[in-house]
Amino acid sequence: MLDLSPLDLVALAWFGIAWVGYSLVVREATRRGRCLSAAMDEQRRRWMRTMLRRDLRMIDTAIMAGLQNGTAFFASTALLAIGGGFALLGSTDQVYGVFRDLALEEEIPRGVFEFKALGLTAMFIYGFFKFAWSYRLFNYATIFLGAVPGAAHAHDPETIAAADRAGEFTVAAGRHFNHGLRSFFFALGYLGWFVNAWFFIAATALVFAVLVHRQFFSISARIALAALNAPPVPPAPPQQPRAT
Repeated sequence: MLDLSPLDLVALAWFGIAWVGYSLVVREATRRGRCLSAAMDEQRRRWMRTMLRRDLRMIDTAIMAGLQNGTAFFASTALLAIGGGFALLGSTDQVYGVFRDLALEEEIPRGVFEFKALGLTAMFIYGFFKFAWSYRLFNYATIFLGAVPGAAHAHDPETIAAADRAGEFTVAAGRHFNHGLRSFFFALGYLGWFVNAWFFIAATALVFAVLVHRQFFSISARIALAALNAPPVPPAPPQQPRAT
């Protein structure tokens, strides 16, 4: 059995409540259109409706490539972090001594230290799976983007439906990307546990407060939500045949 103190258990429970609770609040706020994520989901859908007006879609493919590159960067970072986590476990003797000196309470049992390192590694593994799936979804969205007919058919219901499908793939990819980023942010709070439980509680609360502010009260959220109330982009009107 792990020799976790009651305070450690309280801190770990607070960490889980903060992460899961924040995710549930954001999911509900997204469903109601009241947060930054909801506004950006709608902008992705409008992007695909605007794309219908363009015959040459190099801009759209360049944006999609940028999104894929950013996702690939974070997936690679997650792999490096996973490797660092296993290296932490492999050199427990040296690192354990450093963290033991940094601890602001009694000596941390070795088993508890290894449990903390495994938990941190598991968070990065979760983040990698989210980023990797997000990259795959952006890849699918690119294929759907290429399948959308040209601007001459922008008014056809089939063309609008094709653009909407591409938009929904970008929405799904963006949500998985956000989940991956969330694991990175909460991992920063989790690092406080290597100092002591009180620092873990405070670091988790700080991460939670920063994420809530950015999602609901930041300048970016206000701008995006204001754009959410703008009228959607209508489909392009039928093109008139050119006179010969």
